[in-house]
Amino acid sequence: MSTPAPAEHALIKTSYGDMTIAFWPDVAPKTVENFKKLAKEKFYDGTAFHRVIKGFMIQGGCPNTRKGQSGMPGTGGPGHTIKAEFNPKSHVRGVISMARSAHPDSAGSQFFICHGDAKFLDRQYTAFGELVSGDDVLERIATMPTSSGGGGEKSTPIERVEVTSITIVPAK
Repeated sequence: MSTPAPAEHALIKTSYGDMTIAFWPDVAPKTVENFKKLAKEKFYDGTAFHRVIKGFMIQGGCPNTRKGQSGMPGTGGPGHTIKAEFNPKSHVRGVISMARSAHPDSAGSQFFICHGDAKFLDRQYTAFGELVSGDDVLERIATMPTSSGGGGEKSTPIERVEVTSITIVPAK
């Protein structure tokens, strides 16, 4: 009996360690394709996790978080948005989902990884994969000290957590 070949996945390298994400193209095909396209274009390289809420999630993917950028972190995107693909996958620890504004079809590049169960987001945000390794990295990032950002919410990491690269690893 042979072990099944690993499916295509994303390797997220950060200044705090590496995380591996398995995709769910069966429930969010356009979202998975958008994330993979941006990763292959190196869009995410040099960005940072700009919003961290222990027990909830860590958020990244904003181009305004690159060193030298002047825009407000959390407000940038790739210049396009994608249609939401709400699905039955539940927002539990380790699930990766697209961040968006109040409009359901406003996601572009920003994503979050759930640190705790956030089932109240189910069918309102597009879940498109799950963490298959690197839970210790998620834990380190999610539990780091934070301060109040522009909105007053205590969710801005005191230390920069850079996404050095996101690599799409093909199925074997």
